[in-house]
Amino acid sequence: MEAVVQNEEVEKKPKKNQAKEYLKGWVPYRIKRYWAYVVATIIALVMPWITINGNHLFLLSFDHKKLHLAGVAFDMQELYLMPFLLMLLFLGIFAVTAVGGRAWCGWACPQTIFRVIYRDLIETKLLGLRKRIKNKQKEPDMSKPENQVKKVIAILLWSILAFIAAADFLWFFVPPNEFFQYIQNPGEHMMLVGMLVGIALFIIVDVVFIKEDFCIYICPYSRVQSVLYDDDTIMAIYDPHRGGEIYEGHGNERHKVFSKTKDLLAADPNAECTTCESCVTVCPTHIDIRKGLQLECINCLECVDACTTVMGALGKPSLVKWSSENEVIYQKGKTNYFRPKVIAYFTVLALVLIALFTMGSKKEHMLLNVNKTTRLYKILDHGVVENDYVFLFANTDSKKHTYTFEIVGDLKDKLEIVRPKEPFSIAAGKKRKKVVVLRTKEKLANDTRKDVPIPVTIRAYAVDDKEKIVVERHTVFVYPRADLIKK
Repeated sequence: MEAVVQNEEVEKKPKKNQAKEYLKGWVPYRIKRYWAYVVATIIALVMPWITINGNHLFLLSFDHKKLHLAGVAFDMQELYLMPFLLMLLFLGIFAVTAVGGRAWCGWACPQTIFRVIYRDLIETKLLGLRKRIKNKQKEPDMSKPENQVKKVIAILLWSILAFIAAADFLWFFVPPNEFFQYIQNPGEHMMLVGMLVGIALFIIVDVVFIKEDFCIYICPYSRVQSVLYDDDTIMAIYDPHRGGEIYEGHGNERHKVFSKTKDLLAADPNAECTTCESCVTVCPTHIDIRKGLQLECINCLECVDACTTVMGALGKPSLVKWSSENEVIYQKGKTNYFRPKVIAYFTVLALVLIALFTMGSKKEHMLLNVNKTTRLYKILDHGVVENDYVFLFANTDSKKHTYTFEIVGDLKDKLEIVRPKEPFSIAAGKKRKKVVVLRTKEKLANDTRKDVPIPVTIRAYAVDDKEKIVVERHTVFVYPRADLIKK
């Protein structure tokens, strides 16, 4: 009998290594996020330095009036691609939000990455200003002189990183090699210096003083997320069926009812929540995930890690999961990832990508604008007619080319180019204006009532690369009415 009682007591006691066994092989979301931050940081720092045939992966240069995209340079006159890039950006964020909530905020947003570096790395790990990463609610005691010194050091260290981050941002608008040349002569580039200092100061104030209030009150993304969410959107979510209802009420009027385990168990004997509030103390935006969906939540999943650790020690799964309301709250089965809204988002994204690559692949390596002068025509002896034009050539290629042009189509043998007679050169990225005169070789029309506009097709090309660098433009040759020709 005594042996049976002893066995029951052993079963009631948690095994010493129960938590270790239960959590064996578990990798916290925090560690996964850190790796995501490392990848995002490397991409952001390295991308401006990568060039393909002298062109950047992405560069929007207002100085040179060019857009570089995937190693291809586009002139400002080719910025019809920008709407597609903006659509790609916003539709991508909307699609990610519909599927994974504010995954962007928690896993890739610069604001979150900056705060983790400053708060968790500099203040907590390097300087010990904060005691634990897992307690983000307790602020350091700034009445202590040593903490004040540590705070100053933390701000100075972050200021260095802020200037690097500001420079990295500007490298997407000013190529790094030009950026460092300009910085060596600050007096001649005060605009660039001003932007660098201004952006760096904003990052310092934002990360050190505004903190997560930026995500809650300033960032517009948190305000639009409620429109994008549905019952199958995955997010950090508390399971009240297992843990018990800690809050009562609806929406913003929900209020906390239980703060102690014994009170919760008295109301719901099956409730598993220990009311340890580890999920609350670890939250960077200072919310209680047990209250339900809140716009402050950035899906960093710190609360999931905290609850997994606590419940794992009891040999139970976490009460806070990265899941959907349909799966956890309404218990309607597994999350439906391939729902109509998500399919629609990714279909439109695919169409935009196809349109972007299709239009990008048709890039013209030279640009040509054809404008007619104010004089409609000039009538010479023997019924010969001339029309004047202004051609604006732009060499959008990365090297110098020699250009010429010709008349094609029905008027090929009926018109001749009087001016210019010889091919001309244009340096890489430069423009050149040419006055062009076209002259008739024969009679083109016989209208006694009005002047006749006749369509003309001009083919311009680089003499040294005719197959690749060639464009066609359409204009009109105005031919005078018959009675003027006779005069």
